[in-house]
Amino acid sequence: MPIAKISPSLLSGDFGILAAECKRMVSHGADWLHMVISCLTKHLNAFLDCHMMVSEPEKWVDDFKKAGASMYCFHIEATKDASALIDKIHEAGMKAGVAVKPKTPISAVMDLGHKMDMCLVMTVEPGFGGQRFIAECMPKVKELRARFPNLDIEVDGGVSLENIDAAAEAGANVIVAGTSIFKAEDITGTIEAFRAKVNVEQDKLSKESIAV
Repeated sequence: MPIAKISPSLLSGDFGILAAECKRMVSHGADWLHMVISCLTKHLNAFLDCHMMVSEPEKWVDDFKKAGASMYCFHIEATKDASALIDKIHEAGMKAGVAVKPKTPISAVMDLGHKMDMCLVMTVEPGFGGQRFIAECMPKVKELRARFPNLDIEVDGGVSLENIDAAAEAGANVIVAGTSIFKAEDITGTIEAFRAKVNVEQDKLSKESIAV
């Protein structure tokens, strides 16, 4: 089963000192950095998880590859040919993620499960930080995990220590969190708490799969 990956969202960082904020998160144990921009590769060595909240995401693949993106995650709602876009992303040497908004049924991405590297289940409406976690999106995660046990499944939006159990139990293993990490008194402890919750649940899911 996939291991936990904790990806602080730079949307909650200080954009005036963004390079320093990235280094700070990595120093506290972050696995990935969840970014809207990817202009910081000369300042740090980290996996850059780029969430493309744009129309016509096909246009930006080459630019983000040149900028150093590791993961190019586009919205299923923004493209007419997701399969072809995944091919283009892979040909550019990046991993391909597919995001679904809260009101989009998970059936929209099921045919891509063996092709995409990650599925991002949005747990808020995309665009700005500080929104309430939408627990009603968790059945999407559960359905994905049951169908694709080895897929990286990311949740993004309002994730905190108060609701990480719901996300982890559903099967999410990539946790994007902005406010709850950047504003934490103990950033390292918060990241490790997220990781521990996810790994416990992934271990349970792995054992259940073996038993079946």
